[in-house]
Amino acid sequence: MATTPTEVSAKIPPRVARVWFGSIAVIVAVSLIIQLTLIFASDQNGHYGTDGPDLTVAAKLVRFLSYFTIQSSIFVLFTSIALAVNVHRDGPVWRVMRLDAMLGIVLAGLVYETILAPLVHLTGWALAATIGFHYVAPWSILLGWLIFGPRARMSWATVGLAFIWPILWLTYTFVHGAITSWSPYPFLDATARGYPQALLNSGLAVIVTIGIVGILAVIDKWLPPFVRKQ
Repeated sequence: MATTPTEVSAKIPPRVARVWFGSIAVIVAVSLIIQLTLIFASDQNGHYGTDGPDLTVAAKLVRFLSYFTIQSSIFVLFTSIALAVNVHRDGPVWRVMRLDAMLGIVLAGLVYETILAPLVHLTGWALAATIGFHYVAPWSILLGWLIFGPRARMSWATVGLAFIWPILWLTYTFVHGAITSWSPYPFLDATARGYPQALLNSGLAVIVTIGIVGILAVIDKWLPPFVRKQ
């Protein structure tokens, strides 16, 4: 007799999921600490927010926090800690934060691998942090969601609210770029590429994001979580 998803779900105890998400939280926290240390040490190989020899510490920190990858990683850190405590956590605000964490870090991983990786040549600790941000976190958080859930949590209201943060980030990026002539990503740099091209690139990013959300929403409704209830 074939094993049903419900029968499979009874075979994975919650502690396995807690260990998984706790490990993700540790990896992301270490990556953030490494990257911040490189920035404050004025290590140009740190990559994030270190452009320009005359930048103040505050300006470096603002640039660091302006990266979509970093904001996504912060979402991942806090939601992973929360899931390590209670893998069945729920609530309307929590659902939006969880979707933003997963959506943001997966998009960051895809963009880095397809566009940014050939443009940067990192070594040492900077490379270690980048591996944590762009390779370990995106796919471990996605795999953890596929195996452990929690699901089903993606209503249309949740999806709509989850888009508020990316849209605010894009708006901030263009406003900040207009004021400082700096952009966290070259494909959104309106100063270098012009607003038509930068806006076109941002539109393509939004389309990709909608596609990712659509796939996740279908999976969310179709695939049950394989974690035993408390």
